[in-house]
Amino acid sequence: MDPLDHAAELIAGAQRLVVFTGAGMSAESGVPTFRDALTGLWEQYDAQELATPEAFERDPALVWGWYEWRRELVERVSPNAGHDAVARLDCTLITQNVDDLHERAGSKNVVHLHGSLFAPRCSACGRPADGALPGNPPACAHCEFPVRPGVVWFGEALPMSALKTAVESAADADVLVTVGTSGLVYPAAEIPHVTAKMGGTVIQVNPQATPLDEACAINLRGTAGEVLPKIIR
Repeated sequence: MDPLDHAAELIAGAQRLVVFTGAGMSAESGVPTFRDALTGLWEQYDAQELATPEAFERDPALVWGWYEWRRELVERVSPNAGHDAVARLDCTLITQNVDDLHERAGSKNVVHLHGSLFAPRCSACGRPADGALPGNPPACAHCEFPVRPGVVWFGEALPMSALKTAVESAADADVLVTVGTSGLVYPAAEIPHVTAKMGGTVIQVNPQATPLDEACAINLRGTAGEVLPKIIR
């Protein structure tokens, strides 16, 4: 059977379907991946040095400004055909992306493993915060400590509730579709392996080979926007 038809058949027949997305999904909409070079005012900085608790402690305004730039960039782009296709599914959707493109496409109850650009929280008490102040992080309304971006930084643990939901869903899945993820960022990269180890079928959509290839029953080479509309019918 043609791999596209086989994947479509497996997805249509799945009882417990999980979709797991990574940076490649959003890159197709124009969101730079984290490894892409920074541009404009930010080209002098190293993204991996800005995305740490230590960087925020040293210079909250600098880090806040960078994440405001990233948030504004996301607001200027639109979901692609891959996001639209996933939104038609009855599935558990787990993403490593910190943008809101899945939600804007219509997906509900998205599990954000690495947090969200659109969910800032207090750096001290952790309470959700509203609003933004360009150039400077606003003060928490409850304890007056600086509000921080609601993302997971290098050296930080993934949100326990999101990780628990992701692992349990992957373990219970009869089919998991992994899209646009490098398979290199752990512990998130372990999610497709959980499904494979528990006897579920893993389908990968990616333009290039990844370390996940061996765990996948079907590897479809192409971008999310190219492939997903063909297998989600």
